[in-house]
Amino acid sequence: MTRFKAATLLLVTTFFWGVTFTVVKQAIESVDVFVFLAQRFILAFALILPIGVYKGRRLDSTTIIQGSIMGFFLFGAYAFQTVALVYTSASNTGFLTGLNVVMVPILASFVLKHRVSAGVKMAVILAVIGLMLLCGGSSWSLNRGDVLAAICAVCVSLHLICTGEFVRRSDFYWLTVIQLGVVALLSYAAAFVRGKEVMVWYPHLVVPLLICSIIATVFAFLVQTSMQRYISHSNTALIFCSEPVFAALYARFVLNERLGAYGYMGALCILGGMMLSILPDKMTKTEQILENI
Repeated sequence: MTRFKAATLLLVTTFFWGVTFTVVKQAIESVDVFVFLAQRFILAFALILPIGVYKGRRLDSTTIIQGSIMGFFLFGAYAFQTVALVYTSASNTGFLTGLNVVMVPILASFVLKHRVSAGVKMAVILAVIGLMLLCGGSSWSLNRGDVLAAICAVCVSLHLICTGEFVRRSDFYWLTVIQLGVVALLSYAAAFVRGKEVMVWYPHLVVPLLICSIIATVFAFLVQTSMQRYISHSNTALIFCSEPVFAALYARFVLNERLGAYGYMGALCILGGMMLSILPDKMTKTEQILENI
């Protein structure tokens, strides 16, 4: 598996996540958010469990702990982002959630003592500018729910970092199974606390649940968990920041939502940052060659 192939698969995963923004938005108009999340992840867990049993290696306590940590941060990302939308605009939430692009290399430098290369720094700056243009343009402003959205960005960042570290030591099939099971359990608990019944049949949710569970959860997290063995935390975050680009493009065709001039400039900046993120590893290899001469 080459770095290019890993990046391509992660980009495909990000595309599906972007598409499901519109799917989920339409679904939760008639159903509690945590009920939808619980049903989505319960179905995903039921689908991924046989794969883990058949393909995964021996399940040990370390893998269970690591998968639970990943699941905790993943649930936090979904929960805080959803609640933030109650108090702040979608533009602010999108931009602040996208701050995980900045937080991943920064947190990795503190927690894992990773060096942040100049190329990644430049790519991060370009991606942040793109996210600001795409999600807010000239009207971007702060309000009450921004703290929750920022917490969501921290959860996304920690999930990416944990995934990148854990898959190098544990079986990625079982890590995926455990983390999806934890999200399903926590989503069910959140719905229960809110007095919502989860095990209710909603005929109009069949298609959204199948799309979100099979494509955007089972397939997507299997790809993310396995491919992060071959690509850095920072570059993974930069690839994932293209999610709002795909979301906006899909919404343009389905809901006739338009990006506008700022949005298109932001999309170009984000794609430019992704391409720029490829440079550091090549520069490092060149430096190594020069050192050996």
